Amino acid sequence: MVKLRLKRCGRKQRTIYQIVATDARSRREGKDLGRVGFYDPIKNQTYSNVPAILYFLEKGAQPTRTVHDIFKKAKLIV
Repeated sequence: MVKLRLKRCGRKQRTIYQIVATDARSRREGKDLGRVGFYDPIKNQTYSNVPAILYFLEKGAQPTRTVHDIFKKAKLIV
């Protein structure tokens, strides 16, 4: 199963997260199928590649709870 989840990047005390599509069985830092955006919790900024997100959602990808909340806040999904 493919999941849309967060992948941690950045340095200590200054993390940013990439929103990636990955196999559910892989690790958080494992190989991803595609990058669809990023989230910066400190500045509260989000960038989303909407066509890529919709492509993975149409193919059956499930967002994690945190990613679902980020998409909901950005008004990408209801």
